[in-house]
Amino acid sequence: MKIFLPLLALLAVSCAASTDPAREVITDFAGKDFPVRLSLDLDKTDGCDRFSYRVSDGTLCIEGSSNVALCRGFYEYVKSQGAGICSWSGDRFDLPERLEESESVSGVSPFRHHYYFNVVTYGYTMAYWDWERWSREIDWMALHGIDMPLALVANEAITARVWKKLGLSDDEIADYFVGPAHFPWMRMGNISHHDGPLPAEWHEGQVKLMHRILDKMRSLGMSPICPAFAGFVPQAMKRLYPDLNLMEMSWSGGAFHNWMIDPQDDLFGQIGRMFIEEWEAEFGKCGYYLADSFNEMDIPFPPKGDPSRYSLLADYGAKVYGAISAGNPDAVWVMQGWMFGYQHDIWDYETLSALVSGVPDDKMLILDLAADYNRCKWHSEYNWEYYRGFFGKQWVYSVIPNMGGKTGLTGILDFYANGRLDAMNSSNRGNLAAFGFAPEGIENNEVIYELLSDAGWTDGEIDLDAWLENYSLCRYGAVPEGIKTFWKELRKGVYGTFTDHPRYVWQFRPGLAGRGSIHIDDHLFKAAKAFASASGELGDSPLYAADLEEMTAHYLGARMEEAVLDIYDKAARGKNFRAREEAFLDMGEALDRALASHPNLRLDNWIGYARAWGDTPALADYYERNAKRLVTIWGPPVEDYSARIWSGLVRDYYLPRWRKWFDAQRDGTGFDFASWEENWVRNSAGTSAVKPFEDPVAACVSLMERY
Repeated sequence: MKIFLPLLALLAVSCAASTDPAREVITDFAGKDFPVRLSLDLDKTDGCDRFSYRVSDGTLCIEGSSNVALCRGFYEYVKSQGAGICSWSGDRFDLPERLEESESVSGVSPFRHHYYFNVVTYGYTMAYWDWERWSREIDWMALHGIDMPLALVANEAITARVWKKLGLSDDEIADYFVGPAHFPWMRMGNISHHDGPLPAEWHEGQVKLMHRILDKMRSLGMSPICPAFAGFVPQAMKRLYPDLNLMEMSWSGGAFHNWMIDPQDDLFGQIGRMFIEEWEAEFGKCGYYLADSFNEMDIPFPPKGDPSRYSLLADYGAKVYGAISAGNPDAVWVMQGWMFGYQHDIWDYETLSALVSGVPDDKMLILDLAADYNRCKWHSEYNWEYYRGFFGKQWVYSVIPNMGGKTGLTGILDFYANGRLDAMNSSNRGNLAAFGFAPEGIENNEVIYELLSDAGWTDGEIDLDAWLENYSLCRYGAVPEGIKTFWKELRKGVYGTFTDHPRYVWQFRPGLAGRGSIHIDDHLFKAAKAFASASGELGDSPLYAADLEEMTAHYLGARMEEAVLDIYDKAARGKNFRAREEAFLDMGEALDRALASHPNLRLDNWIGYARAWGDTPALADYYERNAKRLVTIWGPPVEDYSARIWSGLVRDYYLPRWRKWFDAQRDGTGFDFASWEENWVRNSAGTSAVKPFEDPVAACVSLMERY
């Protein structure tokens, strides 16, 4: 059934239920007073998602094979008009009330599914999200055509229920669990207990949240990937099963530990089945389940060439799939493939072949996460070539544009635009089932994700120059020459190079040798100034203002990098140390203040989400400590990994550390940074006060001129 009404009226009219979810997403994006007449027609078909749109008699008519396809069709129409964008920094929507007539335009995805998220995004970005933030992200997914997201919230609640049924106590379970921001690494078997014990109050809210997440995802026709049991349990399980064979796993050079049940033990399959049953009793049937057991760890099996290595791995793969299948015979086992490229020395062709040999081809989905690392970092053979199409199993082409939620600029835009064509045209493409991207953290480098989303919906080559011009038009409403120059310069520098861990040296503990990893050159400075030159024309655009604040931070951050390297060079000889120190700190304070108006790049946002989960001051304090730990000392020994360029974090953490170091250099004394950092995580509350610039755009332009 087609409906022709103003969108505002549709809010109060009962319409075809099958298109209600798409209509809600569109309304959330376009605004409830959006006056354009809209028709949505759902025509479900098998195969890849498709849509078409046209304007007839002033009505925007969209047809699609799913609610996600309808949303994608609407979004593509908006972008074809240069009329808006949906982004983490904010939305722009500016369609006119009367639309010009147009012929039908069709779009067909070359992929059956569009995958999104990384297991660790649930730590580095989403650990403490509330429903409002989750709902906005699901809207973002739908408009960008994503239908296969990881959905891992409430994993610990279901795990705790299963373990309690087996006989573990609440204390034994809570003591094993880590702090919420560190869940991903516990789930993958890297760590246990870290920043615990986990408060029992955590679980109820997470279950309620996950119901809302799954309800909305499923209403849009998405196929969420939910968690499964990967074999990791507390040591306390030996109290219940004294003869249980537990294999100790270690990570990060032995700094962290976890324990895995021997897959040959009957308890492995029993817990795996119980988990699926408990999950589906709470959340309903799921088609895809994720289980990862060897992420970045030495494999606890015999050496290569030993036949028992391959028989044990084949048995392990069969046991994991068997446990999932016992709980849901229709389910597909999903497995991350990061280690298959990262650890070729362990995961050679024969080893992976053995692991997946006991799983039916249509019951396994391998997430080949890091094609950009193959091509741009490791300079190695693509995994689908090395493993010859993944042995007939379904697999997902994916990239990892971000590590740790770092906010530094990096990534080869040309590759993200067209790298997928290497897979699509390969003789080893095998059962290529999906396209996706798996950032460890989001709300950064936004152009990359918009580009990737569009790439996943076309089988042709993207003209990046034309694409960037349209992106800028959609984002800002105009494309002055300064914006064109901005993109040309960035593509010669930070967006023409790939740095897997982009951090400035001033984000590391002071006094360490070396330099940061962000690609700093004249192109970065020229790009920032070219962007600022458009302020006269674009200064009233909120998204331009946000991006200018961010570019100012990168500009000043690079100048601070130069200052630190100069200080390191001159400090030993004592030349102008005080003046260099003051100049560095002055730039840092200006950087922090420039970001104080940014919608995302602020520590107070991160802390606010965490504290909101605490029903008591003590719980709120615990969640705040855990959230701050992740983005600073992490462990240790994974210090300064996340490296956020955030207002609040710069003025309250990075700059005070440098002041301590400067004092120690002048006094000729040492300083215990580890104790100071731990104390900051444990005892500092919130963020210090800062006064944002009254006119951030003018202030940012002035700062670039000053430095």
